[in-house]
Amino acid sequence: MPASASVLVLNSGSSSVKFGLFDISAVEPSLLCKGLLDEHEAKPRLVVKSPTGEDLFETRREAPDADGRHLFADVLAFIEDRYGEHRLRAVGHRIVHGGPDDSGPVALTDDITAKLEALTPLAPLHQPRCLAPIRALAAIRPALTQIACFDTAFHHGLTPPASRFAIPRRYEERGVRRYGFHGLSFEYVAGRLAEIAPELVAKRVVIAHLGNGASLCALRNGRSVDTTMGLTPLDGLVMGTRCGTIDPGVLLYLQQHEKMSIEAVQHLLYHESGLFGVSGISADMRALLASGEIAAREAVDLFTFRAAQQVAMMATTLGGLDCLVFTGGIGEHAKEIRSGIGERLAWMGVRIDAAANDEARERINSGDSTVNAFVIPTNEELMIARRCAKMLQTTATIS
Repeated sequence: MPASASVLVLNSGSSSVKFGLFDISAVEPSLLCKGLLDEHEAKPRLVVKSPTGEDLFETRREAPDADGRHLFADVLAFIEDRYGEHRLRAVGHRIVHGGPDDSGPVALTDDITAKLEALTPLAPLHQPRCLAPIRALAAIRPALTQIACFDTAFHHGLTPPASRFAIPRRYEERGVRRYGFHGLSFEYVAGRLAEIAPELVAKRVVIAHLGNGASLCALRNGRSVDTTMGLTPLDGLVMGTRCGTIDPGVLLYLQQHEKMSIEAVQHLLYHESGLFGVSGISADMRALLASGEIAAREAVDLFTFRAAQQVAMMATTLGGLDCLVFTGGIGEHAKEIRSGIGERLAWMGVRIDAAANDEARERINSGDSTVNAFVIPTNEELMIARRCAKMLQTTATIS
């Protein structure tokens, strides 16, 4: 590895791209700067900040860019101007779905990108957004190495019965199985838990990644053995605009009796359901917690009910529960949600300390709790940087 080398990490969301530039010349990647590409404002915006949040750079484009190419060119130009001494070795991408084959990071080629594009039906809200920056950067800098890191990879070892649907086996042989998502977040948080409380690694642990997208992961010896999302990111918990677990008969009813098209049902499930659908107010948990409307309270109540219910489901897989970890935007910042889930799990021995929870301390269980409870901020970008650095180091060693 060169004396000063860097990796640009892109984490694509539904309307913006978070990014971080990491120095990978040391054992542990260190953040040089972070930023946001907001492509869906009237005037698309690029904002870059220091690791401590100080403004470094901001620019706007006069009109939306079809593929975001100009904004990505702006990012690269800023990096070269400000951090030119840290040679950019690669761009690492968070890719939501890796399918049945990809269990680790892969260097992207046209063939691999096409293969990932074919998985779009399994993550129609996410996969196109993840792949768009790859094409934009390839057009700008075709020689720049690009690496895909998969949200499904952490769950690659899932085995039956946890991985299996109760449908004819021929579909499982075609890849219709439970994959799980949020793997980069779960992997990072599992690593942090091992640093904070190494004695818990071999215990029965559930991590709750709660945000606009939300899922749970059951871990044994730091490895995923069950999770709430399945073939697609629709399954499991109630989310911002996604329904989570639903009776398949509802979908048949919508098509057969409401005469909804497949496209209309898909839009309803991904964009009109979840917290937004139940409340009729907002998909943002902060807005719902601040609202006095009954429908907002009912949406929050359903969120905590479903989360607690599925924590118990994960505990069934594990044969008990020794540790519950909250992460993600809601898990890290919404004390009311943590306490609400804790109250519903009191029968399992979960006791949340009110003062510790209000302050979002690292450990939030009370002294009489038989279940350890933590709040651990996630860092998907750092996880991707680690993965890329390791892959580049291995490639350099081999070559």
